[in-house]
Amino acid sequence: MRFTGTADYVATSDLTTAVNAAIVLERPLLVKGEPGTGKTVLAEEIAKGLGAPLLTWNVKSTTKAQQGLYEYDAVSRLRDSQLGDPRVSEIGNYIRRGKLWEAFTHPERPVLLIDEIDKADIEFPNDLLTELDRMEFHVYETGETIRAERRPIVIITSNNEKELPDAFLRRCFFHYIKFPDAETLKAIVEVHYPGIKHRLVEEALRVFLETREVPGLKKKPSTSELLDWLKLLVSEDVSPETLRERDGRKLIPPLHGALLKNEQDVGLFEKLAFMMRREGRGG
Repeated sequence: MRFTGTADYVATSDLTTAVNAAIVLERPLLVKGEPGTGKTVLAEEIAKGLGAPLLTWNVKSTTKAQQGLYEYDAVSRLRDSQLGDPRVSEIGNYIRRGKLWEAFTHPERPVLLIDEIDKADIEFPNDLLTELDRMEFHVYETGETIRAERRPIVIITSNNEKELPDAFLRRCFFHYIKFPDAETLKAIVEVHYPGIKHRLVEEALRVFLETREVPGLKKKPSTSELLDWLKLLVSEDVSPETLRERDGRKLIPPLHGALLKNEQDVGLFEKLAFMMRREGRGG
């Protein structure tokens, strides 16, 4: 079982090596990188490339590790007992299976995505250690032990909002998705928009990469935002010549709302344009 990428996902050689190493070691693959570099999509494409089912656990700030195992709905059971519902005699009726339970008992070996683990409380990763190591957990309410029939392929993403515990990191295979270089970006664009105008892509990539390098940007535009911007450029029939005009009055890229996502960054470009005009460089 090896991942080699898919027709819809441009995977670099170091990324495919990391995925396959995690599969061989049977350890979770911890993937970090800038938002918009394809961390979440990677899990979807691994599942597609391996022909495996995908289970997704979207982590939120309020998520607890126990929810990945199961939850016992005691409130509903109490309410049903007051109403005389015969279901109360079977406690299993009030056990809600979590994503780890689903992954451990799935008839096929699944890909389990634990998305944005750093959003949760700092104790969340530590609380998962035993279950991810042993691939089993105990259900106290029913007395049963849930064991993984097949060890799932676990992909964990993080945006580095919080530091993850060392004990957790030791149990993972780590890979950082670097922001793609110009050639890789071209390949990604071609995958999403086959046959798109070559000159437009060349100019758009130049403007996009220059935009990312502007000092002081609060949020650099990502790959996904580049794709949105290109779609708009084609839709509005913006010419490569228009993108090439970078004087003081036109410093902000056309349709910049696809690239710049907060007022501080737009204001930064306006300030730069003003400074260029004052220096006589804006014409």
